[in-house]
Amino acid sequence: MTKKGIFVVVLLSLAIIGALLFIQPQRMISPGKLDQAHGELATDCFACHKAFTGAAPEKCIACHAVDKIGLLTTKGVPVAAGKLRTPFHQNLAEQNCLACHTDHAGVASLRAGRSFSHDLLATAMRSQCHTCHVKPDDGLHRSFTGNCSQCHSPGTWKPASFDHSKAFLLDSDHNATCATCHLNNDFAKYTCYGCHEHTQAGIRTKHQHEGIGDFTNCVQCHRSAHDKGGGREGKEHGTGKRDDD
Repeated sequence: MTKKGIFVVVLLSLAIIGALLFIQPQRMISPGKLDQAHGELATDCFACHKAFTGAAPEKCIACHAVDKIGLLTTKGVPVAAGKLRTPFHQNLAEQNCLACHTDHAGVASLRAGRSFSHDLLATAMRSQCHTCHVKPDDGLHRSFTGNCSQCHSPGTWKPASFDHSKAFLLDSDHNATCATCHLNNDFAKYTCYGCHEHTQAGIRTKHQHEGIGDFTNCVQCHRSAHDKGGGREGKEHGTGKRDDD
């Protein structure tokens, strides 16, 4: 075949490909079938895509009202009870649907196993875990009314960032509810006053008699109900004896 013939064949091939891209783009460039819910859009690429730039979030929002996602279908019908979802999309930092969602089977397989990034939420919402998550029904969490972020973080939800036994072992008579020591649901602070002999005046008298001037942070010396003290005031931890005794 002559060079001119090759040129004509190439030109015709490109023309056919270009025509098919507009006539049946789903056959030419689709990465897979659409989700069943979007099946009726299988031949209407531009319902979700912009020419030459790909899928566009504003096209998603044109059908899916942000504050109704998970509550109502695109036709305004209430979502079945078993499929209800917590409405949180209106609290995203920006409406970028493609950060989490894809529809074509081929693209979806590449994203399998990816978890939701809480960085997508507006800053003020990142500590409001209870708006989306249900509190675990166990002994610890049933008595806990503070904010999850005092012990957990979205990046490393398990294990919790705080191990109570490393600060104070909750055993014996000290296996108390959170609110006993942490007032007003502020788990960054605690108090040992108000229980048994732990009155402020009694604690002051006892520690001053022992020559201990700073006794505001009890757990620096006492790590359990059986710990007699020690630590930075010159005592050997757990023995109640001074280093120079």
